[in-house]
Amino acid sequence: MSARPEPEARWLAELREQGLEAFAALPMPTSKEEVWRYVDLDFDLADLSMPEKAGTPLGEGRFTVAGIGGARIVDGFVDDIVQPDGVTITPTSEADPAALEAAAASVIPPDLDKFSAAHHGFGTDGLLVHAGKGVAVDGPIVIDVQAVTPNALSLPRILLVAEAQSDLSVIVVYRSPDEGTFYVVPQLQATVGDAARLRLTTVQAWGYGTVSVGQQRTVLGRDASVHHGEAGIGAGLGRLHFFVDIDGAGAHSEISGLYFGEDDQLLDYRAFINHRAPNTTSNMFLKGAVEDASHSVFTGLIRIEEEAQRVNAFQTNRNLVLSDEAGAESVPNLEILANDVKCGHGSTVGPLDAEQRYYLMSRGLDRIHADRLQVRGFFEEAIGKLPHQEMAAAIRRAVNEKYVRAQEEGRL
Repeated sequence: MSARPEPEARWLAELREQGLEAFAALPMPTSKEEVWRYVDLDFDLADLSMPEKAGTPLGEGRFTVAGIGGARIVDGFVDDIVQPDGVTITPTSEADPAALEAAAASVIPPDLDKFSAAHHGFGTDGLLVHAGKGVAVDGPIVIDVQAVTPNALSLPRILLVAEAQSDLSVIVVYRSPDEGTFYVVPQLQATVGDAARLRLTTVQAWGYGTVSVGQQRTVLGRDASVHHGEAGIGAGLGRLHFFVDIDGAGAHSEISGLYFGEDDQLLDYRAFINHRAPNTTSNMFLKGAVEDASHSVFTGLIRIEEEAQRVNAFQTNRNLVLSDEAGAESVPNLEILANDVKCGHGSTVGPLDAEQRYYLMSRGLDRIHADRLQVRGFFEEAIGKLPHQEMAAAIRRAVNEKYVRAQEEGRL
């Protein structure tokens, strides 16, 4: 790989330099590291090439939804921008310097790992979505992120800035062809100003030959509110390492979502919620299922700093293991330095409920349809919590089809 400099803000240029230095110094992660436990990487980023230009874009997909504006990112290259009223969407190389400066608050550190270093050191132009002070949108901005060049590495970057008292709504769909091998390191960072609101839904709809190591960071100002919905459907390895820094008093973070693994998928979620101000709240609610030889990992940490008194924080992770060879790891953690908080977590891993199956069969259903109903009901609570309900029908179909397909093919 070789660096490709772009016209950019000074802080982005500095990040590029730091990324190149970190990439040269850091090794590839291994499963011996706790944060990479359960993940076996069989490739080296240094061996991958990057596309010189965007490949041929995909057509509409099952998660395509209309928005009031948006953009497309293909192999890391930004194109097809549709500007909505009130919100500015632009490549970072053409962005307003003041808007870019606001985005600097939510930077993902280049030395986080070799993937972040590669993203900062070698990445192409990013996409900035900027809502100015007091701007409110009446529909979602839709960003279609694609990887279409086989055996290549793409590094898409999305920067969201919601200035004070603004209201921003964004849907991001990540996808790639069903056939072929693709490597992607997407980064999404969001800066949410005082009394601003962000609704964000991300859908990982990658093909099963795709390795995606995603990184995300959100920083909240005073009285800010963020609701992030996540759906993990695709990817051979779909990893999302996300950070939420609650820096302003009175701020609230809501994370809700679901994931469903089949075949030999590995879906890996690492969450770090950091309360750094008083009178703040957070809630995380994730449900997942695995079948065949797939595996899921959830590691969540809520940290409450000493100065963050009167915090209310909770995380919930529920998992269904639907076949003998499938596995699910769920490791919620708390680190509390304050003494006036309400905080807790809940975690379950297990099979379908035999008593519920018996009840449904006693009402006339056969075992196959009783189990289908259980799976649908299990996910429905999480789907209902997503911030963009216009995505609910497609996500519901995707998870239900996985289970039905496994039943019909005799894999359960």
